[in-house]
Amino acid sequence: MKNISQHQTHLGIYLLGFVPILMAGCQSVPPPIAEVAVSNAAVTDAVAAGASQFAPVEMNAARDKIARANKAMAAKDYKLARSLAIEAQADAKLAQSKANSTKAQQASDALQDDIRVLNEELDRAGK
Repeated sequence: MKNISQHQTHLGIYLLGFVPILMAGCQSVPPPIAEVAVSNAAVTDAVAAGASQFAPVEMNAARDKIARANKAMAAKDYKLARSLAIEAQADAKLAQSKANSTKAQQASDALQDDIRVLNEELDRAGK
C-alpha cells in the first residue's frame, strides 16, 4: 500500500508541475492591435506617396492583406491577423519605395533633359 501511495503522490506532483505549462500553451494569442494599426498607417502612407499609380501590384496586395487581417481580427483569429498585418505592412512599404524611386527617376530624367537643352543652347550661342 505504501508504494502505491508514494507513486500516486509523485504522479500528483508531476501533474501539478505540468498543469501550468499546459495552461500557458492553451492561452489565446492577444489581438494584434498595434500590428494592424501600423499596417493601416503604412498603406495610407504608400497611397499618399503615389503607390497606387507607380506600384499598383504591390499596393493591391497590401490592401488585400490588410482587409483580410481586419476580417481575421473580427473573427478573433489573431494569429492569422498578425501574420497578414505584417505582410500588408511589408507590401505597403515596398509599394511606397517603388513609388518614391520611380518619382525620383522621373525627376532625374527631367533634370537631365533640362541640362541637355541648356548645353545645346550654349553650343548654339557659342558658334
